[in-house]
Amino acid sequence: MKEPAVDITALELTQQLIARHSVSPEDAGCLEIVAAHLEPLGFHCEWITGNGVTNLWARRGTAAPLVCFAGHTDVVPTGPLSSWDIDPFTPTIKDGVLHGRGASDMKTSIAAFVIALRDFVRAHPDHPGSLAVMFTSDEEGPATDGTVRVVETLAHRGERLDYCIVGEPTSVKQLGDMIKNGRRGSLTGILTVKGVQGHVAYPHLAANPIHMVAAAIAEMATIEWDRGNEYFPPTTWQISNFNAGTGANNVIPGTAQVQFNFRHSTASSAESLQTRVEGILNKHDVAHDLVWRQDGRPFLTPKGDLVDAIAAAIRDVMKIETELSTTGGTSDGRFIADICPQVVEFGPTNATIHQVNERLPVIEVETLPAIYLRTLEHLLMAGASSKTAE
Repeated sequence: MKEPAVDITALELTQQLIARHSVSPEDAGCLEIVAAHLEPLGFHCEWITGNGVTNLWARRGTAAPLVCFAGHTDVVPTGPLSSWDIDPFTPTIKDGVLHGRGASDMKTSIAAFVIALRDFVRAHPDHPGSLAVMFTSDEEGPATDGTVRVVETLAHRGERLDYCIVGEPTSVKQLGDMIKNGRRGSLTGILTVKGVQGHVAYPHLAANPIHMVAAAIAEMATIEWDRGNEYFPPTTWQISNFNAGTGANNVIPGTAQVQFNFRHSTASSAESLQTRVEGILNKHDVAHDLVWRQDGRPFLTPKGDLVDAIAAAIRDVMKIETELSTTGGTSDGRFIADICPQVVEFGPTNATIHQVNERLPVIEVETLPAIYLRTLEHLLMAGASSKTAE
């Protein structure tokens, strides 16, 4: 493998990654670029693949604690190319802003991770603990053969992480103003209500499934599922699809299908929500079948080593206090939490993620590695410094 340009900047590396057409689940060589920078630093690079998805697990050292950077090289489709001001895979800087698909989500974070690791190893070649990266090309897609496959591999051989930073774009108005110390779970229910089809003029010979389920829906729409907790807002329940009827105005449908979703905090488990829904349906005598799908479990990292280290790093570099949040959708952190007790998401601003003309201020690209670097120093070197002082 060709030796990397060891003094490459975060901006240059980000531009190299954006230039790769890595629409999910394609990696398009991004991870080979990353590995070429990590191997000379003493990282052992392991390729974990399946069903066309490429994943990279790279580790330096064997001692605890193990600090891992996680992220994805795949991006969402561009949409109509005619709507872009530039070719989305030709990284372009205009007025101090980097344009290109993946600039925010999340090739800048991948590059920043690599640069931070390089600078940390240079400054602390004999550092305590171990370093790792877990990069996938299957986050924006089904997410079935990416991070989840790596986690399963590591769990099978008993390899666990102590701290993990996922490079999702969490900042809102300026770099560092928000980190995600957890995410809500996502629980989907597909409810089929069983009625009896018939003529609307003879309702006594039919059973309208829409009428049968209406009272139950009304109750579930207004119920307080929980009150959340210090870190999470209350659990929410929303119907996303409701299908019934033949299209004719004189036919009572025989079935109705209701698809709904919970976004739930750690204050409620998936099992407790399922039990309560079944109870409400039975209370209203709704004849039904109900299929559940758990799209993501909630995870939470309370204030402690990792949260404190990132907050301190942001304070050091940006001179601001960060906000903890658990809002938003799901991320690969939900899988990593199975083998890591402390998982936090932190990355650049997210104003243009998944949009046409995705872009990010160059100053963020250049500054993000410094925050990741300071985080590593707070996690791994603070104790070593105090012991040296003693």
